[in-house]
Amino acid sequence: MDKGLLTNLSAAALVLAGWLLPEPASVWVLSAGLFALSGSLTNSLAIHMLFEKVPGFYGSGVITLHFEEFKRGIREMIMQQFFSADTIDRFFDAQTMMHSGINKLLPSLVDELDLDRAFDSLVEGIMQSSLGGMLGMVGGARALSGLREPFNERMRTYLHDMLVSDEFQQRFTQHLSDATHSDAVVARIEDLVDRRLQELTPDQVRHIVQKMIRQHLGWLVVWGGVIGGLMGIVFAALSYL
Repeated sequence: MDKGLLTNLSAAALVLAGWLLPEPASVWVLSAGLFALSGSLTNSLAIHMLFEKVPGFYGSGVITLHFEEFKRGIREMIMQQFFSADTIDRFFDAQTMMHSGINKLLPSLVDELDLDRAFDSLVEGIMQSSLGGMLGMVGGARALSGLREPFNERMRTYLHDMLVSDEFQQRFTQHLSDATHSDAVVARIEDLVDRRLQELTPDQVRHIVQKMIRQHLGWLVVWGGVIGGLMGIVFAALSYL
């Protein structure tokens, strides 16, 4: 079962138990349950609003709202690391790679990409949105740090699928064959990457990011419930003072 859903159900069970138990136990259990349910549901809603627009909630649907920035980040990462002038020169310095070796070199270049900057840009966009305050209650950007590796793995797989496809390699080889200088090749590849990225829609970007990180965001719900429950216990204790 999803850990976020399990946390919400557990908190709801505490609320129900608090209503049924006799005092003074009911005071402690009900307080802990209500605070835990409040924390877990709030974080569940925050996670949902990262990916979906919710009527009446300004700033919801962060991923789709910032999808142009996401595409620009992918473009810059690809062109600066994957198809830099130095990288293109490696092809010109090894003409045999133009045909038979290209299938081996492209995957190795994908594996060498530094994807941390792409993740940092994504986190920065989330924290600058209206949901940043909610996430700040459970650790802010640090609460998302555990998603870095899953994000990098998913993004690397996506780039493999995009850049190592037969269609892309054929076009890439053709551009190399038609050009006589690395700067010309970079310009041609830049145009090719732009055209591929233009095919991405907001829903596709949302789906890509959702597959990367959503399953790992359940811990925000868990900690929201735990912290809320502890606050409820403290509140119940203060009521006896």
